[in-house]
Amino acid sequence: MTKTFRLFGRGRRSVFAVTVLAAAVALVGCSGRAGKSVAPSVPTTYGRVDLARLLHADREPGQWFAGGRDNSGGYYSPLSQINDRNVSGLGFAWAYQTHTSRGLEMTPVVVDGVMYASGNWGAVYALNAVTGAPIWTFDPQKQGGGGGSGQAARYACCDVVNRGVAVRDGKVFVASLDGRLFALDARTGKPVWRVDTIVDHSLPYTVSGAPQLTRDLVVIGNAGADIGVGGVRGYVSAYDLATGRMRWRFYTVPKPGEAQQTPEMSAAAKTWDPKRDPRFQGGGTVWDGMAYDADLNLVYLGVGNSSPYNGHDRSPSGGDNLYLSSIVAVNAKTGRLAWHYQTTPGDNWDYGATQKMILADLPIGGRVRKVIMQAPKNGYFYVLDRETGKPISIQPYTYLNWSKGLDRNFRPIFSGDADYSKGPKLIYPFWGGGHDWQPMSYDPRTKLVYIPVLESPMIMIDLKRNRAAVDHIDGLFGTSILVPDKDYRPDDWRPLFGKLPKGPAVNKGTGKETVRAVLKAWDPIARKTIWSRQSSADYTLFDGGVMSTAGNLVFQGQADGKLQVYAADTGRLLKTIETGSGIMAAPCAYMVDGVQYVAVMAGYGGAMVGSPFPPNSAAAKYQNTGRILVFKLDGAAETPKPPLRRLQPFQKPPLQAASPEQIAEGAKLYASNCGRCHHFGVAVAPDLRRFGDGTDDPATFRRVVLDGLMAKGGMGAFRDTLTSGDVDAIRAYVVDEARKAYRDQGERAKAAS
Repeated sequence: MTKTFRLFGRGRRSVFAVTVLAAAVALVGCSGRAGKSVAPSVPTTYGRVDLARLLHADREPGQWFAGGRDNSGGYYSPLSQINDRNVSGLGFAWAYQTHTSRGLEMTPVVVDGVMYASGNWGAVYALNAVTGAPIWTFDPQKQGGGGGSGQAARYACCDVVNRGVAVRDGKVFVASLDGRLFALDARTGKPVWRVDTIVDHSLPYTVSGAPQLTRDLVVIGNAGADIGVGGVRGYVSAYDLATGRMRWRFYTVPKPGEAQQTPEMSAAAKTWDPKRDPRFQGGGTVWDGMAYDADLNLVYLGVGNSSPYNGHDRSPSGGDNLYLSSIVAVNAKTGRLAWHYQTTPGDNWDYGATQKMILADLPIGGRVRKVIMQAPKNGYFYVLDRETGKPISIQPYTYLNWSKGLDRNFRPIFSGDADYSKGPKLIYPFWGGGHDWQPMSYDPRTKLVYIPVLESPMIMIDLKRNRAAVDHIDGLFGTSILVPDKDYRPDDWRPLFGKLPKGPAVNKGTGKETVRAVLKAWDPIARKTIWSRQSSADYTLFDGGVMSTAGNLVFQGQADGKLQVYAADTGRLLKTIETGSGIMAAPCAYMVDGVQYVAVMAGYGGAMVGSPFPPNSAAAKYQNTGRILVFKLDGAAETPKPPLRRLQPFQKPPLQAASPEQIAEGAKLYASNCGRCHHFGVAVAPDLRRFGDGTDDPATFRRVVLDGLMAKGGMGAFRDTLTSGDVDAIRAYVVDEARKAYRDQGERAKAAS
């Protein structure tokens, strides 16, 4: 049973010269004319960003001040030196090695010629944005407190990723995977202050999201709603920018079995079963998307999915379960609720609303409306009034069947296809959503939103009510979720889950392949797709985020290692750069000394940490080497590739005397505890059939799984959920699978000769 467990400058300058140059740069930076220099090639300032500079980012088009460039979060650059007429000349400028092999998901911030980027565990790299020369690096694992602990990695639903830094007042703000928030000196990388943001380390909290800045606060959320027996209870915390003192904390779901302390929690409690099981924390983590309107002084929180997914277990008497899967606006001064809009009431499908949000002014109904836009997982595109939260328009941006439409109150009407309590159901979109965390981009010129869309169904299974052989899967609680790709065969899964639906040969909504990634240009005013382009990758889901520019360009990296450039107005493919690295992050654009650059972080992983690389793709051909790649006009024609991936042949597996019953039990335990990360094949996490580092020895295997012998590499201890007998059964199953792989390898070699 070797199937995929897819469950989810140069020289010195005088002080006088530097001062004159800095003054000249400041003057040019305020010109507001795209194509002008905004920073010297030798940095003279570090992190010199205040709120006024951020809010007037268009006066300095060459800067990339925040994850989405400016306070709108639109991932749009006003630069046009690189444009649809000359982008064919775009070439390689430089690369920086992060010395990692996991997913990289952040978009670099570039201020005054310095690039600030974050990577695995919450590491930070400050680089010369022209040459890539390192200025400083920061490693949270060397700061004490367990920033690189294997337990934090185990609790990370979707790899040891980090989605970005924030820069303000000479400081760089970043969160480590284990939940510490750091304020670093932007010149040296030394911590100015740090604070532990986690309220209970006995629960599987982690932090992978980027901090959100307000006028005087840094706001950070967390993750963990998918892990453990009952997940975690979501919240965000706000800290003073200068000192790190906590100013307020906003919880997203009421605490079970306790009197609620605030009006918003009292209101939420009425939407939950008052007798719900206190083991289930509720979820609702804010693990990624946030936004801030300085005029309204509102922080917008994208709230995630439930813990557990199945509402019959989470809240047996039903209810909307506020504020799960909602957009929530919080007063930045007081930390109190301003308004909320729930995108998926009573969420049972992992349809969180944590996707990044964009602030824009749109001409709608004969007047300009101040809106907030989001394309969350559930497949609907939302345009809301950002002062009141009232819906302006809601329209599907991809095929969906969990909802039949909306009622007069803009509430989704559930369909029969959505209810998997009475048997497994084929549901659109899948758990990754029509759109996951990868940033979309809004171009104010074309007035189009460019969305990295995932078009795929899922098969959801209620394990208890389906009487499945597996009753719990780490990261999925009492459900199982299968993605019926082109290799899906229902009978392969019958021993674990019983009778399952057939997978459709084509996507019912598109007539295309069942599983595909597609870039869509969406008109939020006309509420329709203007153009779309399917990924060039052979079988992929998670391509990269998107950036658009005033050069009539849209940039997107792909899982197969291609950096694609399209015409923003028509979608015509203008340029392809082969990088050799799977790309998940969104690019950025910046200018130094009159030269425009495009940068993107390359390194595959994230939610696909346990899934196979696309066959014949760059990610399978080359080592998954983390890099920052930078391009410019008239750069080198070839982008350097990572080293080739050289897989050693399967070795003769160790002998064992396990019974068929023990091997079958090991298969169930593997599916419950290991398959989330460890796919049998070429993936980010190791293929356990390829025994190494002494794990062919039963005692060493137990120490790795139970005691965390390889914690530094991200393999946490499982003593809290597994026994020695369980581990022996898992090992028996892995050895049996290794024996089959070794046999098949020999048969292929014999046939080839």
